[in-house]
Amino acid sequence: MTTNPIPQNLKRIELANLPTPIMKLNRLSDELQHNIYMKRDDMTGTELSGNKVRKLEYAISEALSLGAKVLITCGGIQSNHARATVAAARLLGLEVHLVLRSEPNPKVEGNYLLNTLLGAKITLLPPSEFDNSYLDIMNDLKAQYDASGDTAYILPMGASNGIGNFGYCHAFAEILEQEKTLGLTFDTIVCTVGSGGTYGGLYLGNHIYSAHRRIVGVNISADAPYFQKVISEIVIDSLKMLNQNRVISPESIEILHGYGGLGYALSQKNEIDFIREFAQKEGVILDPVYTGKAMRGLVSEIEKGAFNDSKNILFIHTGGLSGFVPHYLDLL
Repeated sequence: MTTNPIPQNLKRIELANLPTPIMKLNRLSDELQHNIYMKRDDMTGTELSGNKVRKLEYAISEALSLGAKVLITCGGIQSNHARATVAAARLLGLEVHLVLRSEPNPKVEGNYLLNTLLGAKITLLPPSEFDNSYLDIMNDLKAQYDASGDTAYILPMGASNGIGNFGYCHAFAEILEQEKTLGLTFDTIVCTVGSGGTYGGLYLGNHIYSAHRRIVGVNISADAPYFQKVISEIVIDSLKMLNQNRVISPESIEILHGYGGLGYALSQKNEIDFIREFAQKEGVILDPVYTGKAMRGLVSEIEKGAFNDSKNILFIHTGGLSGFVPHYLDLL
């Protein structure tokens, strides 16, 4: 069993169905002449499906240790993180308040529908106000809840911070154990980068286990320098919790830029076409916001020769199917 270097004081609560399986993408591997595998973190649960629940296992554990009765978090109207937070809160008997970026009168569908069914309190903000004020608004909400005697805990977007980072550090250890069963080593691990915590956790695990793997992220918003800075800061925060004061060079964070298309949660027909073709090839559905763009980026870079030195590639399927709402049908 892989030794767990995460200190006992950094406790996690078990929310996800773990370990998630790893499958080989046989037809894609044959087509590209590379061994490509997928870790099915879309199978961590149903209401709690996707990568966010791994981060929540550590973040909500901290919230409970601080006596929190209310979780406050934020995201887009179809945020997978927001939906997972609401589901986890209800599972644990907590209240939850979401601050969501939305145009006026959003359709009650997808993750927003699930949030409504689960009874979350929701503050909707127009895009410009959200972009400029969401942190202040969450802090104001926390102050109001605290004043009323209901201790509130703020989770950042995607639960991507020092404590949430241990979710994918734990996942990295899980991968090391699965390698023993599979009888192979994944020299390259690829994931989507949306808020930075999935990549950050894998990077952290790679560091503390001295595994020397290539960790590659495909950003679906902003640009590579932005995420290199954000992720290096998250990893540094995590290392401080391990009593390690280290400098993480942003340049050591490998980001494949150029596959975000029109931007976050905005899709083009060629991206949806890729998702359809992949589904029919492998029987796995990628989501249009994250994994569809990231897998398309991986395939394109393999075709360009950027992974010629990679023997076994592991792609992290981070979920998101519940955010695949009807308007994407217009692009099929």
